[in-house]
Amino acid sequence: MLIHVGYDLRFRVPAPTPMLLLLHTIPGKYFMPKPEQLAIEPATPFELFYDAFGNRCTRLVAQTGTLRITNDAVVRVDGQLDPVNWGAPQHQIQQLPYDVLPFIMPSRYCEVDKLTEFAWQQFGNGPTGYLRAQAVCTFVHDHIKFGYEFARNTKSAFDVFGERQGVCRDFAHLAIALCRCLGIPARYATGYLGDIGVPYSPAPMDFSAWFEVYLGGMWYTLDARHNATRIGRIVMAYGHDASDAALTTSFGPTVLEQFQVTCEEAG
Repeated sequence: MLIHVGYDLRFRVPAPTPMLLLLHTIPGKYFMPKPEQLAIEPATPFELFYDAFGNRCTRLVAQTGTLRITNDAVVRVDGQLDPVNWGAPQHQIQQLPYDVLPFIMPSRYCEVDKLTEFAWQQFGNGPTGYLRAQAVCTFVHDHIKFGYEFARNTKSAFDVFGERQGVCRDFAHLAIALCRCLGIPARYATGYLGDIGVPYSPAPMDFSAWFEVYLGGMWYTLDARHNATRIGRIVMAYGHDASDAALTTSFGPTVLEQFQVTCEEAG
């Protein structure tokens, strides 16, 4: 299956402002019959580098005025739903690979210490492994109300737990925190998720956030916002939480004035 992805972002920049962008697909994961074509207007010098999570990053200094960032690509995916493995076992902490250990630790938006008691009361007597991770995912999906009006860039997993409302990144943060409380490594993922294999939504397309858990020696995708497997999910960035995977970061005042995302099956 081929999926057409891209975006058109326009910022108002009051003064020269350094920016970091995570606006590429994650390197090495996909074949692209039409490679990405990141374009910056007006023409602006930039640098490409890779961070500790393997994300492909762009660094630039936006000049005063209007900054437009666009990208366009065609990505090949297998056309299958997210893999599910109900029998995937949970690892003992001492058996986890060293590079996975950071994903059981607290992070900026995922306060493990504040949620551990609840997590073990709620899920400690149930199954382990994939079934336990799915139980967490279902709990978050059923207890949190989705709405763009609930977005707040300082909102943490514990805030979401108390307020019972948020956007997709908040669903992911709470599920990640609860999984880590239970000794399940969990990482944040963000990227494209089109309406492929699901009823059409008239709402404008947006980037999405979900999470992955490490079980049975593999990373598995779970989505607390939708609580369903999906077709054509395309990762742009990974991290401990959204603080590591913000698609745009400005070190100064910038205003996002236009935002358009494309993710659809290609003819």
